[in-house]
Amino acid sequence: MPFRPTLLSLCTVAGLSLPAIAAESPEINLIPAPSLDWVETPEGVAFATLEGDRFTEPYRAMVRLPAGIASPLHVKSANMFGVMIEGEMIHIVEGQDADTALRVGAGSFYKVPKGLPHISACVSDVPCIAYLYQDGAFDFMPVAQ
Repeated sequence: MPFRPTLLSLCTVAGLSLPAIAAESPEINLIPAPSLDWVETPEGVAFATLEGDRFTEPYRAMVRLPAGIASPLHVKSANMFGVMIEGEMIHIVEGQDADTALRVGAGSFYKVPKGLPHISACVSDVPCIAYLYQDGAFDFMPVAQ
C-alpha cells in the first residue's frame, strides 16, 4: 500500500500541532470601498484603518489627502510604504526642488525611509488616495527649517 501523507503526518514532520494550524488558518477579509470608515484629521487628511492601530503598532490603512495639500518638512520613526490609488503625489527630501520632483500617480509605489526629512504633497486637482503600510506606529515629527 503506498504512503499517503495525512494532515496529521505532515504536521508531525513539520513539527506543528493541529491547533497551531487552526489558529493560523487565514480568512479572506473583504472591505468594500463604501464600507471604509474614514476618520479625518484637523488638517483634512483622512485615514481608513484596514489592520492594526496606527498609533501603537505597525498598520495598514487607506489615506486620503485633499488636493493641493503639502506637509511641512518632517520625519517618521518607521518606514512607510504606499501604493497610489488616485491622484498624484510628490515625496521630496529636504532641499529638493518640488517643481522637478517625480510625480507618482495611480498604480505607483513609494517608500519613505524612517528618519528621512521629507515633504509629501498631493499635487493633483483631485484628492490623493493611497494604500499605506507602516512597519511601526504612526508619528509625524516636524523638522525645523
